[in-house]
Amino acid sequence: HVQLVESGGGSVQTGGSLRLSCAASGDIASIGCMGWFRQAPGKAREGVAAIDAYSRRWYGDSVKGRFTIFVDTGKTNLTLRMSGLDPDDSAMYYCAARKYCGGETSSVLVSSRYDYWGQGTQVTVSS
Repeated sequence: HVQLVESGGGSVQTGGSLRLSCAASGDIASIGCMGWFRQAPGKAREGVAAIDAYSRRWYGDSVKGRFTIFVDTGKTNLTLRMSGLDPDDSAMYYCAARKYCGGETSSVLVSSRYDYWGQGTQVTVSS
């Protein structure tokens, strides 16, 4: 089993930046794909970014060029660097993990394919 704990959320103004972190523990060797998802009230959970053991990265269309995902070598700390934030980015952000990412963006950023989830950290962007 894998435990994931997010941190780093908060409130910023439009155009601001935040960095989210996710601490992973437990059976780290069983995971090769980690990602970030977000969910705003009344909306479906949306894939934001993912990274695999080979440092291949995938991004949702709405965050490309603004968000960057990276993970340390030991896969114990996943980070999402966010810049150019907009009120539409306001949501609960979740860290997730699974064994393999696969290769297609259409499947990599599908939340149902992930086995482990954190509790989430709130990001609020005000205009």
